[in-house]
Amino acid sequence: MLTVKEGKSCKEIHPSQEASSQGSKVFVSAGTKLITFHGDLPYTSIEIIEKLETLDEHDVVGSGGYGTVYRMVMNDCGTFAVKRIDRSREGSDQVFERELEILGSIKHINLVNLRGYCRLPTSKLLIYDYVALGSLDDFLHVISGQAEEDRELKWSARLRIALGSARGIAYLHHDCSPKIVHRDIKSSNILLDENLEPHVSDFGLAKLLVDEDAHVTTVVAGTFGYLAPEYLQSGRATEKSDVYSFGVLMLELVTGKRPTDPAFVRRGLNVVGWMNTLLKENRLEDVVDKRCTDAEMEVVETLLEIAARCTDANPDERPTMNQVLQLLEQEVMSPCPSELYESQSDYC
Repeated sequence: MLTVKEGKSCKEIHPSQEASSQGSKVFVSAGTKLITFHGDLPYTSIEIIEKLETLDEHDVVGSGGYGTVYRMVMNDCGTFAVKRIDRSREGSDQVFERELEILGSIKHINLVNLRGYCRLPTSKLLIYDYVALGSLDDFLHVISGQAEEDRELKWSARLRIALGSARGIAYLHHDCSPKIVHRDIKSSNILLDENLEPHVSDFGLAKLLVDEDAHVTTVVAGTFGYLAPEYLQSGRATEKSDVYSFGVLMLELVTGKRPTDPAFVRRGLNVVGWMNTLLKENRLEDVVDKRCTDAEMEVVETLLEIAARCTDANPDERPTMNQVLQLLEQEVMSPCPSELYESQSDYC
């Protein structure tokens, strides 16, 4: 259980005194600090901390490279995701909190909102909006024991997920100041709400939680199979390495296979090499997920062409995310707009 010692004195600090982002609020107590962003959480700091204190193994909904994720339900049933950061990844509190101020100021329909940060005596916790249906990875690669018919996605839904994810990443690259490189774009970091609208999560965390001088940067700051070749070699993440990862994500949506599916690995390939091999052999129909019986081959071909550009071995040849978004809107989405927004029938 997460615990916090009661302090003898507590105080609310106005943003002008300690926090730099508009709308943030800081709460300080002995051994405890809570920063909330956006200014629209309808709870007192004490209420939030009390809920954080009671989180235990029964509230765990997942774990990842950065720590354990909990589901936190408030008294009014408001629900949030809480990510507990592995203590081995902690660095300077001052630098960490300054970077979090930037992440906490970002709001976009296709990004998961960071609502707050809490430093307890034993833990560092990030508070996010809870996204109801879980990750794209859960849907594409059906959870053991979950009825397949309840988790499969229609082709039109996959296209809409590609579009929304591209919008979120393009916002990070082109509309944030300073710009944000995600560094770990993958299907488990694309969360789906009840309308199957995608929300990109964990943006900015790799930079916060990875020592830039460490030689293991590429191992802990990304997921094998999604990483661009130059990122693997140098450990330096750029917008173009994000574009590569997004290209792999599009291939995952089309094929329904993980980037390191055993079928590829046995042949010494990843999903990019496998796709290129099948396309050279004119076996387009073998690329598409067999569950997507409603996929139109003309749209599939266009989507694969965009993915191929994104995963070009030369980063200079890859498009920017704004260009990727424009290609998706103009060349993929425009032929079938009516299908893309029928959210009631997005399951196979």
